[in-house]
Amino acid sequence: MDTVDATVERLREQCLSRGASGIQGLARFFRRLDQDRSRSLDARELQQGLADLGLVLDPAEAEGMCRRWDRDGSGKLDLEEFLRALRPPMSQARKAVIAAAFSKLDRSGDGVVTVDDLRGVYSCHAHPKVQSGEWTEEEALRHFLDNFDSFEKDGQVGAYRVPLTPPTPGFHPSLEPICPQVTLAEFQDYYSGVSNSVDTDEEFVAMMTSAWQL
Repeated sequence: MDTVDATVERLREQCLSRGASGIQGLARFFRRLDQDRSRSLDARELQQGLADLGLVLDPAEAEGMCRRWDRDGSGKLDLEEFLRALRPPMSQARKAVIAAAFSKLDRSGDGVVTVDDLRGVYSCHAHPKVQSGEWTEEEALRHFLDNFDSFEKDGQVGAYRVPLTPPTPGFHPSLEPICPQVTLAEFQDYYSGVSNSVDTDEEFVAMMTSAWQL
């Protein structure tokens, strides 16, 4: 096993030791490092990120990892390819049922699940906080998407963005809620951790089929 493979294996083991959400948490961590949303990291960013996780690499090792997942010759690590390599290996049957569940949620077919997609697919009417009046159904749907959301923070409940209209005297910007959204990659990050704790394909497929009424 070469240095790059050994580093990935150590990182994967560290994630899985944290339970089902470990891979998702790592994905969230690395996507936060990608502040310009380029979906890539240079060697310095990668080295710093891994150091924060307790994995110290020298510059040559960080550059070697970037070369391994450099998809366009830029010298930068492709973030999604790297995170895909970190996920525990899954059988085709598991990948297929995860994709089927995502497809059911993605009613618009645009590759992103939003609150609008969830309406009519996921019912939160019986959620205790909706029943008590603490949350609206819209807030419950946003919280549900936050389980899968790996960016900081597409779907944060209560998060707002200020419109880019230049301020003028007497201007009071109205805050708009940030729309939650979850991609297939984020959905796979979440379920790769769950999958690791389920022994057989049959059990995993049955769990997903029941949970999502596939």
